[in-house]
Amino acid sequence: MKKITQIAFVFAVVLFLVSCKNTKQKIQEHVSTYNNSSTIKGHGITSTAAKAFLNDNKIEIRIETNLEENDSNKTAYKESFPELLKEMIKNNQISTELIDEGVKFDVYFLAYNNAILAQQLVDKDELAVLENGASTDNKETAKL
Repeated sequence: MKKITQIAFVFAVVLFLVSCKNTKQKIQEHVSTYNNSSTIKGHGITSTAAKAFLNDNKIEIRIETNLEENDSNKTAYKESFPELLKEMIKNNQISTELIDEGVKFDVYFLAYNNAILAQQLVDKDELAVLENGASTDNKETAKL
């Protein structure tokens, strides 16, 4: 009986170790899942793709559109971009689990010629801002 318990324990430990994934494996899995199944709906959006930067613990997400690069589009999408990011977090297209592990999501909203209409780096600090609905423009620093 003691031998069976030891074998079962060793088997359980090996199974546990095999099932654990490190952050780089989780990044690769997230990017693969995103590219195979993610869709983002919205005015002018034509496609979206993610790319992993394993050495930097970063995932780049590009949202491509058929929109022109002009000041009115830049202003409109810069204002609406935080709502799109919140929706992506809600749909796990931006993984809070990975952010908790130190991964950063660099999200770009691009015009038809790949010019940046809006861009945001989502890390732990920005995630807190997005979840609490606060603005990053109103941050104050402590004065000593």
